[in-house]
Amino acid sequence: MKAEINAMMMRQPSSEKTEPQGALSRLAKGHAAAWLGGVALTAAFASAAYALAMLPGFSRIGPMAIALIAAVLFRQVVRYPAILRAGIQFSSKQLLRLAIILFGLKLNMNVLLEQGTGLLLQAAATILFSTLFTLLVARKLKADMPLSLLLGIGTGICGAAAIAAVSPILKARGEDTAASVGLVALVGTIAALAYTALQPLLPLTAEQYGIWAGISLHEIAHVALAAEPAGQDAVALALLAKLSRVFLLVPVSFILMAIMNRRHRGMGASAQEMKAQPEFPWFLLGFIALSLFGSMTAGTTLELSARTLGSLPTITTILLTMAMVGLGLNVNLRELRSRALRPLLAMTITSILLSILSLLFIMWR
Repeated sequence: MKAEINAMMMRQPSSEKTEPQGALSRLAKGHAAAWLGGVALTAAFASAAYALAMLPGFSRIGPMAIALIAAVLFRQVVRYPAILRAGIQFSSKQLLRLAIILFGLKLNMNVLLEQGTGLLLQAAATILFSTLFTLLVARKLKADMPLSLLLGIGTGICGAAAIAAVSPILKARGEDTAASVGLVALVGTIAALAYTALQPLLPLTAEQYGIWAGISLHEIAHVALAAEPAGQDAVALALLAKLSRVFLLVPVSFILMAIMNRRHRGMGASAQEMKAQPEFPWFLLGFIALSLFGSMTAGTTLELSARTLGSLPTITTILLTMAMVGLGLNVNLRELRSRALRPLLAMTITSILLSILSLLFIMWR
């Protein structure tokens, strides 16, 4: 009898352990499935937007803007199950950073430093003017300053990529990041179309026109769209001028991080507030590393194949588009509508003035 009791006592803990382990296993599988479901949802939106962007008319808008608009509308009408939030957040944050890292391969520092040293000064002036003037106008309009700052940086550097890079440093809200990306895409697309209409009327050579587009438009896609009617030479110089602004994304990000850290220390932040200090933007080191790799291996056996280089822009665009979906699914239009109009006006005024001033500078130099 004692032997039976002892045997039962010995078996009991084993059964108590196996049940929780089984429950934990099922819970982990459920979380993994939910995470994959969230990522799959952003991938489905991105794939549809990418396909739609290949159609006439929609190609001028671009897949990122299409995906962002569709995700915002979906969030307002249908919403999504809360269980998918982890996968959606992964797309909006981690995939966004991965896309920025891959974006570094587009930047050949050798070409930029050899041929575009003067453009770096113009790029610095563009970034400084766009950021400060947007904030100045926003203050006059009593606009939302955090959102206006993101718009000014996006206008001055490289649109969505710049906003994505500085958002974690500035501790920007997800809906502010999504809104600023969408607004920059909207204004940039309209500006690029206006440039193509004005190109035959302007007293500029193809090279001058290309530099003007590259130094004043928002996204790389906008620059390519505006410069294409002026020929390949204009496109090449436009992209070179644009990359001079992309090159300055890294120093601008570190300057902003230093400012944010200094602000926290100057305000005598508490221990809890100190934890909210901006994290070191490690993904920008990946951006630098791939830029250096692409620059140093050009013409060597380590150089990436033309096929690989040709597919990277597509991969980067898809990742950015998935990230835009993730951001758009977290936008509440009712809360944002009252805050976005004045920052949009501030950015529009800045963009118009930037175009005029850069055009006059190129014509008179």
